[in-house]
Amino acid sequence: MNREERYSRQAGLVPEDELAKCCPTVIGVGAIGRQVALQLAAMGVPKLTLVDFDTVEESNIASQGYWEVDLHRLKVSATGEACGEINCDLSVEMVSEKFKRSMAEKDGQVVFCCVDSIETRELIWKWVADYSEFFVDGRMSAEALRVLTACDSATRTYYPTTLFKAEEAYVGDCTAKTTIYCANVAAGLMVAQFTKWLRRMPSDADIQLNLLTSELTVSE
Repeated sequence: MNREERYSRQAGLVPEDELAKCCPTVIGVGAIGRQVALQLAAMGVPKLTLVDFDTVEESNIASQGYWEVDLHRLKVSATGEACGEINCDLSVEMVSEKFKRSMAEKDGQVVFCCVDSIETRELIWKWVADYSEFFVDGRMSAEALRVLTACDSATRTYYPTTLFKAEEAYVGDCTAKTTIYCANVAAGLMVAQFTKWLRRMPSDADIQLNLLTSELTVSE
């Protein structure tokens, strides 16, 4: 396959030389994380590490974009194979366990955090904060999403303030609901922040979007 032709339409938007140096880690390949991994594979990252201990359930097909043949498979295996079908040059490391402190130095430089609890986010940030050059956290409930980026002194100072205690989070029916279209939008915003970082452009510290009400808030 002609590499120049393959990536011709993103030339000037995604710096190939900078992208070639990055080996992102996606922690959690559920609704948002799976979409992030597929987008990164299509964009041309050379290596991708996927971390998730979970398996595909029936509810994940509609809400997370898994295929019917993936049912009961490890999510990292199903997502890793899908990424490989998109980009045969991609090296994928599939870690079917929870992210651990010992992984931080090796896999913590460029992190896409796509987990489903504040406690887990807080632990991950504590472990990777000293190693991460780019860190982005995607959160979602039904049709509302939030994308938080930490990649410079200002955003790295701001991010920990968003790690409120779990009991302070809104508890309701929507917290158990997921939509594939909201996950895709969240993933796209996360990858967009990544490409801005690759171009040495300022990233947005906090993006909040409600698709139902069309309300958007962006904090730098």
